[in-house]
Amino acid sequence: QVQLVESGGGLVQAGGSLRLSCAASGSIFGILVMGWYRQAPGKQRELVASITTGDSTNYADSVKGRFTISRDNAKNTVYLQMNSLKPEDTAVYYCNVASIMSNSWGQGTQVTVSS
Repeated sequence: QVQLVESGGGLVQAGGSLRLSCAASGSIFGILVMGWYRQAPGKQRELVASITTGDSTNYADSVKGRFTISRDNAKNTVYLQMNSLKPEDTAVYYCNVASIMSNSWGQGTQVTVSS
């Protein structure tokens, strides 16, 4: 069982920045991909960004050039630096960790961007 603890969400004005963190603990053997998803009210959950063990990254087109995903393997932590935030980035952001043993989700952290 993998436990994920997210932090860093909040309220910010358009154009501002936030940094999300997600720390993994427990049975974290064999992590393959760490990522961030988001779900806005009335919409499906969507991939925001992901990063592999080899630091290969993938971003949603809507966040390319504004968001940066990174990871600290020693701390089993993944980060999402979000710059130039827009009101349409408002959503609950979820951390996801996929390993050879499991696929785990965090509890979610609210990000609200005011115009």
